Amino acid sequence: MPAFPEAAGPATRDRQLRANLRHATHTIRDKRARAVAELSDWDRLRAAGAAVKDRTLRHLDHYLEQLEDAVTAAGGHVHWAADAAEANRLVTRLVLATGERDVVKVKSMATQEIGLNEALAQAGISTYETDLAELIVQLGDDLPSHILVPAIHRNRSEIRDIFRDRMGQWGRPAPEGLSDAPAELAEAARLHLREKFLRAKVGISGANFMVADTGTLVVVESEGNGRMCLTLPETLISVVGIEKVVPAWQDLEVFLQLLPRSSTAERMNPYTSMWTGTTDEDGPRAFHLVLLDNGRTDTLADTVGRQALRCIRCSACLNVCPVYERAGGHAYGSPYPGPIGAILTPQLRGTVSALDASLPYASSLCGACYEVCPVAIDIPEVLVHLRERVVEGGTVTRNGVKAVVRPAKGHAAERATLRAAAWAFDHPGALRAGQRLAARTRRLHPRRLPGPGRAWSDTRDLPPVPAESFRDWWRRTREPGPDGTSRMKGTSGASGTEGTR
Repeated sequence: MPAFPEAAGPATRDRQLRANLRHATHTIRDKRARAVAELSDWDRLRAAGAAVKDRTLRHLDHYLEQLEDAVTAAGGHVHWAADAAEANRLVTRLVLATGERDVVKVKSMATQEIGLNEALAQAGISTYETDLAELIVQLGDDLPSHILVPAIHRNRSEIRDIFRDRMGQWGRPAPEGLSDAPAELAEAARLHLREKFLRAKVGISGANFMVADTGTLVVVESEGNGRMCLTLPETLISVVGIEKVVPAWQDLEVFLQLLPRSSTAERMNPYTSMWTGTTDEDGPRAFHLVLLDNGRTDTLADTVGRQALRCIRCSACLNVCPVYERAGGHAYGSPYPGPIGAILTPQLRGTVSALDASLPYASSLCGACYEVCPVAIDIPEVLVHLRERVVEGGTVTRNGVKAVVRPAKGHAAERATLRAAAWAFDHPGALRAGQRLAARTRRLHPRRLPGPGRAWSDTRDLPPVPAESFRDWWRRTREPGPDGTSRMKGTSGASGTEGTR
């Protein structure tokens, strides 16, 4: 894909898409704000979630080994995948070993990340998405554009048309006379998927959390499709990123409060499914856990960027991001769009391609994403950190392979400006002269920038130049007068009211 600005161009000119995104994101974020306001200890929960994640990441090797032992003791099988190719080979081999050619799948970001559906299709295996939004995307031969609501870019009439035109090619067709009423669309999907659930012998899932001390996996969802995929098939294969592990059951208390409020604005998810290994009395007879690295270990080595691995995939940052609201999710070229995708994708894939090198710039650095993040990921800090990496170039290592990162092109003006600023700050006399000149000519300054800067100033006014510099103001108001007393009126020295502001 091209760089983000070019990829986002068509979306920003699509009025219907922008209207869909604006309506959906504003609705979700307003509901979230009300749900969060119910908890007086939200900030402490947020800090606790961040602390648990950081502690786990510091000792990730220990908790992953503990998880492997617990899953194995409970009758499951653990497989380790260094990258997407290895994960796809593992899952394909496991499915083929069952003799089945159809699988049902509950929404999983990790399987989207590695392109599992496409890999299975090459082996002659059909994968059926069972999450309603994922079903819409699959039937429409589309790509997800949101973490929580993958079909957020579609409105109801578009969904009705997709169901009418494509459902029959994948199984049970849509009912005659289907309208765009939400209840009718949901019923059509329910009838279409019911036969898939009852016939499928193999299920594929992800997991929101993995509990190290018991080997328990947890999926939270709102439709019940997860419960069907996790209990009806004879074989269950779960593909999960290694960062999803938590040490103990008590840690779930924090995240099962943070996640539903931040994602669906609910006090708790309608369906919280947990499974530990296998049993002869209920559920799948065989359980396989594929632990996926795919760049996570390399991300963990970055002391600033590793906080992206705290992410619990709530999508709150997408719903408040002004860039995502206008550009949509497809321009990010990744299953992880929005602010979290802008910092997670370049770390998992490296900043070698034009798209991945541009993602750290797909932000206004307004900080709204950090304010709503339930695990306090400082996304703006990581964005700036990754921009530095892109500008400096060098090498990155991904899955044991070194790649050269070329210094970003198109930032020559920015680098020249920063070099000029650094020179001015190193020469106090020149800085003082420039400040005084700017103050004396402030009435001549334009309200819009010329040339390339016009695009920036078309939607905002340039800040006014103060009547005097801070240096001159300090000398006039704070430095002692000829008699040694403060020049500050109405105070005695710097301890007065004005001096404490």
